[in-house]
Amino acid sequence: MHNGTHIHPRFSIITVTYNAGKVIEDTIQSIINQTYKNVEYIIIDGGSKDNTLNIIDKYKNLISKVISEPDNGLYDAMNKGFKLATGDYVCFLNAGDCLHEDETLALMVKSVNKNYLPDVLYGETAIVNSERHFLHMRRLSTPEKLNWKSFKNGMLVCHQAFFAKREIAITEPYNLKYRFSADFDWCIRVMKKSETLHNTNVTIIDYLNEGMTTQNHRASLKERFRIMCKHYGILSTSLYHIWFFVRAIIKK
Repeated sequence: MHNGTHIHPRFSIITVTYNAGKVIEDTIQSIINQTYKNVEYIIIDGGSKDNTLNIIDKYKNLISKVISEPDNGLYDAMNKGFKLATGDYVCFLNAGDCLHEDETLALMVKSVNKNYLPDVLYGETAIVNSERHFLHMRRLSTPEKLNWKSFKNGMLVCHQAFFAKREIAITEPYNLKYRFSADFDWCIRVMKKSETLHNTNVTIIDYLNEGMTTQNHRASLKERFRIMCKHYGILSTSLYHIWFFVRAIIKK
């Protein structure tokens, strides 16, 4: 992996698809058009019934691994992705999300000190609409220095803009008891095991703004609260949420 002074990490980028025919092509193209080529692209399909697999088939010689079979939901499929990955880093890119530009991975690698690979690489997220037009940067501000306590303030780094060393990630599979926020829990567990977390200061992801249904959003917030209590304690989390609430009222 070390080549003179240049590090050349291998990125395993994993996309989970299910009936994603409308959006998957943009995602695939954003990976295969990267100027940085040390990339393994893995697609885990849940047995799509639309044209997803036809589109994937068009690019099959540019995709490292494709499996298509029923699974027990998103996080189960993501855990399958871990088992197939062989790179230095793993990252999950949702169908419909894209790497921000063709240079994204090259810029991330360039930002790293040449002597070692940090345990986590992270960066910024741009929110785009279905026409891929830029709407705004993600509202939560990315911390200059990230650690596992940072997520007391919510998920400050988008899951897709969080690249974890594979050897850490595979020891922490997604917890399938969470239906909506297992990624939040996973990021915290990975950060607890990580010594070096590196802010690339790169806009990594164009995140497709589709939004969850209100019902799912509520369930997701409840789950997140439970996850915060688990990692940060019930008292601390409850006081924090009361403060959020008070602050919101004051701001009005």
